[in-house]
Amino acid sequence: MENESRRIGILFSLAPVVFLVSTLFITIYYFKQDAHIPLLLSTAVASLIGVYFKYTWKEIREGMVKGILLAMPAILILFVIGTLVGTWFLSGIVPTMIYYGLKLLSPEIFLIASLLICSIISLGTGSSWSTAATIGVALLAVGQSMGIPNYIIAGSIISGAYFGDKMSPLSDTTNLAPAVAGTDVFTHIRHMLYTTGPSYLITIILYYFIGTGYSSGTLNTENINSILNILSSNFYISPILLLAPAIVIAMVVFKIPPLPSLFAGTILGGIFAVIFQGSTLSDVFLVAQSGFSITTGNAMVDELISGGGLLSMMKTVALIIFALSFGGIMEKAGMLNTIATSLLKRVRRTGSLIAVTIFSSISMNIIASDQYMAIVVPGRMYKNAFDKANLHPKNLSRCLEDSATLTSPLIPWNTCGAFMWATLGVNPLLYLPYAFLNLLNPIISIIYGYTGITIEKKDKSKKTDETEKKDETKKDLS
Repeated sequence: MENESRRIGILFSLAPVVFLVSTLFITIYYFKQDAHIPLLLSTAVASLIGVYFKYTWKEIREGMVKGILLAMPAILILFVIGTLVGTWFLSGIVPTMIYYGLKLLSPEIFLIASLLICSIISLGTGSSWSTAATIGVALLAVGQSMGIPNYIIAGSIISGAYFGDKMSPLSDTTNLAPAVAGTDVFTHIRHMLYTTGPSYLITIILYYFIGTGYSSGTLNTENINSILNILSSNFYISPILLLAPAIVIAMVVFKIPPLPSLFAGTILGGIFAVIFQGSTLSDVFLVAQSGFSITTGNAMVDELISGGGLLSMMKTVALIIFALSFGGIMEKAGMLNTIATSLLKRVRRTGSLIAVTIFSSISMNIIASDQYMAIVVPGRMYKNAFDKANLHPKNLSRCLEDSATLTSPLIPWNTCGAFMWATLGVNPLLYLPYAFLNLLNPIISIIYGYTGITIEKKDKSKKTDETEKKDETKKDLS
């Protein structure tokens, strides 16, 4: 009877979500503010509903703390990433990646080069926004001078920028998704290669065929040469600086845990800064904490190679804490389970579970207008369903990124779509058909779900063990 009195129905379970969506819309589009306060208020609404249904404050607090604890490994990694980005700017590692990336440009393969350059830079910085706002703007101008429509160029920029946003261990979403799902970031990245690799390859092929129609254009190299000259005059540029990211990648391949791997990258960044750029130890400590900044006389370059630092992660960490507090209460009070149960009534196979997860994440991008919400809410809703299906958590984290991260810039009213629209000057609905990676990845993920390709069980031996026990039982009876 007590349990029945505490069971929260679908209408009350949806109330905090509706409140969150409403306040997010008002805050983001009318007040032009971030999602932190709507999340905090929605957490309070979820708490009040829990209290109304006889959950004690201690239980509600336990739900919040449990939700936050899930993200602690990711939060620690984000702090280390902040220090790594700062030292990689100071040491010239990121400027070197940008320098050699720009060297890839040629009229015949401009769209492919645009994709590759944005991919390299976003992998190095972990940020799709800074990639699009800096080198993306430059590429847009260069491509238009060759006669390529701006919406096609924007599609290649978005595809490349969000490839890095999705695959870089420096990206906040790449750390948030596995934290919500219950796996680690490097396991998550390796598993995403199975869906992202084919999507990326098909994207390159499509851009090649589109690009052949514009191969007679001439490349205006003035802006590119200006950036290259500024980078080479302010940093020592050499392929040897790429040794640091190569070492970090090697550590990932050899399955060394994320925190020590990324911290090793920070140490290498500091050492390279002292050896190759003539920085002092004081400079290294300063950028590790507060980030790197430079004044070159070119505002675009200044923005491109500025940022990082431990303190730069505080805003993201606060957002993650509030989001997971909200999700923790919703889960503790059974509200997420109620919503998930309603959506999963017709789910009978792994494929349909993955399809529902992906469509829910896309829907949250449309409704809540925020990619963080599109990761956290479906992630918390379907975690138990993936557990019951004996699916490894990395399947869930991959679904979240294949859908939530990649579709966010395709929706004009989403924070990511609005940013890209304002930055590139192209309506997301126009570049949407040409953002091939963002469109293909969710589709391939769903196909894998229904075919079972790369879908790994949480405990591969579970079925075998149960079968052996049944066989032993039959032998005993005989």
